[in-house]
Amino acid sequence: MSRSLRVLVVDDDFMVARIHGRFVERTDGFEVAGTARTGAEALELAAALQPDLVLLDVHLPDLSGLEVLERLRGGGRDVAVVMVTAERGAAAVRAALHGGAMQYLVKPFEYDDLADRLRRVAATLATLTGPGGDRAEEADPEVDQATIDRAFGAGRPVDVPASLPKGLSPETADLVLDAARAAGEISASETAEALGLSRVTARRYLEHFVDTGTAEVRLRYGGTGRPERRYRVAP
Repeated sequence: MSRSLRVLVVDDDFMVARIHGRFVERTDGFEVAGTARTGAEALELAAALQPDLVLLDVHLPDLSGLEVLERLRGGGRDVAVVMVTAERGAAAVRAALHGGAMQYLVKPFEYDDLADRLRRVAATLATLTGPGGDRAEEADPEVDQATIDRAFGAGRPVDVPASLPKGLSPETADLVLDAARAAGEISASETAEALGLSRVTARRYLEHFVDTGTAEVRLRYGGTGRPERRYRVAP
């Protein structure tokens, strides 16, 4: 039987960290390895405890969680990272995505929301581990394309509809949905900025998701001009 994945919980609010830790312990296949309240402590414990996964807040009293993520990657640590934060800014989401975070979950959330992300991360890691759940780093076996596809696809929180209109790619559709889910609610302009797309292209994806029922749209009226279309992933 595979061992449980060991999780380092990082949050400056000790009550929030305790709740997240309880969520982790409630989820089969996971256990809390330690808790950190600052970025410096997170880096220290990541080195000392060698966790499999880090639940990482963005807003910490010393280093940004995004800087912690960057230092983990810069130090050669391939620990899985799930951003768990109230930060909804497109720049933060983009930095987490490009920095190698496997999931981005916006506070507040329910137990099932976190458990779902944990299981998806576990599914991704399981495609590239050796017997018994340990990483097969010493032998470093080759893997086939199907295994690679599972590794890169298992961590997506939303399934993209199989049929897309001509000119839309599943890969970009995944990124658009990830950005919308992470933001809670997003406009075409914000999506374009977060992912480096044109506004027209971002809106094509978002409107397709509305047409298929994957997303919902509402109009936000400002002082002047046309109302802004705001999109959110349908529950």
